[in-house]
Amino acid sequence: MTKKLLSLWAFVLAWALPLPVFAVGLNGAELSIGWVLPFAGILLCIAICPLAVPHFWHGNYGKVAVFWALATAVPLFVLYGGSVAAGSVAHALIGDYIPFIIFVGALYTVAGGIHIRSSFTGTPLTNTGFLALGAVLANIMGTTGAAMLLIRPLIAANERRRYVMHTFVFFIFIVANIAGSLTPLGDPPLFLGFLRGVEFFWTTEHLLLPMLTAVGTLLALYFVADTVLFNKEKAEFLQAESSRTKEPFGVEGKVNFLLLGVIIAAVLMAGVWDSGVELTLLGVHLTGQGLLRDAIFLAAAGASLALTPKAVRTANQFTWEPVMEVGKLFFGIFVTIVPVLEMLKAGMAGAFAPVVAMVTNADGTANNAMYFWMTGALSGFLDNAPTYLAFFNMAGGDAAALMTEGALTLTAISMGSVFMGANSYIGNAPNFMVVAIVQNRGLKMPSFFGYLLWSVGILIPIFLLLTWLYLI
Repeated sequence: MTKKLLSLWAFVLAWALPLPVFAVGLNGAELSIGWVLPFAGILLCIAICPLAVPHFWHGNYGKVAVFWALATAVPLFVLYGGSVAAGSVAHALIGDYIPFIIFVGALYTVAGGIHIRSSFTGTPLTNTGFLALGAVLANIMGTTGAAMLLIRPLIAANERRRYVMHTFVFFIFIVANIAGSLTPLGDPPLFLGFLRGVEFFWTTEHLLLPMLTAVGTLLALYFVADTVLFNKEKAEFLQAESSRTKEPFGVEGKVNFLLLGVIIAAVLMAGVWDSGVELTLLGVHLTGQGLLRDAIFLAAAGASLALTPKAVRTANQFTWEPVMEVGKLFFGIFVTIVPVLEMLKAGMAGAFAPVVAMVTNADGTANNAMYFWMTGALSGFLDNAPTYLAFFNMAGGDAAALMTEGALTLTAISMGSVFMGANSYIGNAPNFMVVAIVQNRGLKMPSFFGYLLWSVGILIPIFLLLTWLYLI
């Protein structure tokens, strides 16, 4: 892993460091729609290649990500010069990607050091309890952390069930996505918003009722569905459970709960404390509190690796592959989205004028229902973190204004990016991880398009209800 990371950094630094001046000078109004092609290319690869060419994909997805990143960076260099190209890419990587991947990686590492040992029985009440607990934890330890903590004991509780696929689909809906909408800790898009100036508890105030409505509805639907399916297999399941060796409840790797607290404290610290320290790296403005926050994240992850017994991670079947996949693919996504963000920021003067028109009323005000659906539609297929940034920029990109007079617009963008990240496997980073873990345990999950049938049939009616209740 270390060698791969060093190679990645060598590529970035070798390309950027020789240039003496780093200034972002892209004018989104001047960029043609052709600049979208690399971004669309990497996202289509993520959607199609795992099904069409699985062997090639699993061995080469990192190279594919670099290819599409170069497909953006090289034309920028040729057409706009080294200063503009390097400055644009540096802002994407240093300003957004690196803090993002450090945050996700730290949560993944720390949560992966906690092993819940038990003999839970996968009854409808127990499974619904797992989902409800995950909904709470998602806002404390992130959708990634909560999903990684609970997915393994949930699998163990249901390993003797015949009907289990729906449980893990609803797990992705609730724990890996919708529930993590109340704090920047919850989901990567909100953390990126926090980096751009959105206050820590702003989302708690504005998304609490929509989240409770969505999660409450999903939990009720799940309980009814699981009860029906459980009754079809109840006799054989209970007979199998009667012969199971009971294991007392226990939690191993408890030190990681303290480290999770350290991560939470670091996020809060960066949001409320102004260190007064500022510096510029490759044209990117950095603050002392932001650098300290990221350093604490890395220290917490390192402490978790050092203090957690290897047996705990072995029991969790912990591997680096899920987070490495996210890191490599998101590298490509964050580079290729650079011109897309500038085009969206150009508003009606840019190539995305038709999209801007869809989210703008005739009188020039924001159409918040369309902001929700457009952000959500793209979040389900373009990954919700960069999509949040795209529509955040489209709405003006000024956090102070969006939290006040634009509050309903920012609510719609936040809801769309977090809630509809559940629409597909590629909508949010934890979705990847949950599917990989479940399949590694020998359990079947829907195909990419099969999962879409689940999300359209269950989630879209709920999202229509939320639009009517909160955005119109």
